[in-house]
Amino acid sequence: MMRHIKYLIFVYILIIIQTQVFQLLSINGITPDILTIWIVYVALTHGQLYATIWGFVAGLMFDLVMGNFIGLSALTKTVAGFTAGYFYEENKAPATLGSYRFLLLVLLVSIIHNTIYSIAFTRGSDLSVWEAFFNVGMATTFYTSALTLIPMFAFARKYTR
Repeated sequence: MMRHIKYLIFVYILIIIQTQVFQLLSINGITPDILTIWIVYVALTHGQLYATIWGFVAGLMFDLVMGNFIGLSALTKTVAGFTAGYFYEENKAPATLGSYRFLLLVLLVSIIHNTIYSIAFTRGSDLSVWEAFFNVGMATTFYTSALTLIPMFAFARKYTR
């Protein structure tokens, strides 16, 4: 129970960082998605069911804080957790987190996340799906993957000692 409360508080802090601090790191309106990185971490350390549930919770909290298109982030983060959960191996989590596999998994999950987000978000707008996916989705994917280098190197350092 305490872990769940800790995770709720942690998700809220990540959302504050995502919405406030990362706006300072914005490049042409593109910011990295720290929640996706965290969901992949949860998937690798706790498994698919846990990551799917926490993906939904984190996405719903993000939607409620942001106030636009309620449920879209909940859907995409749920799918992200479900997808990342396929790569869960109980005894290999530390090795995966400290290697390029973590980076590649964040890249894959972010592509899937941003594809679904782009398709749903552009319905009924003048922006085409391809435009949204390539101009925003892929830029966010690569920015998120680049940011993943920080925890990847931190885990590599921690687990190689």
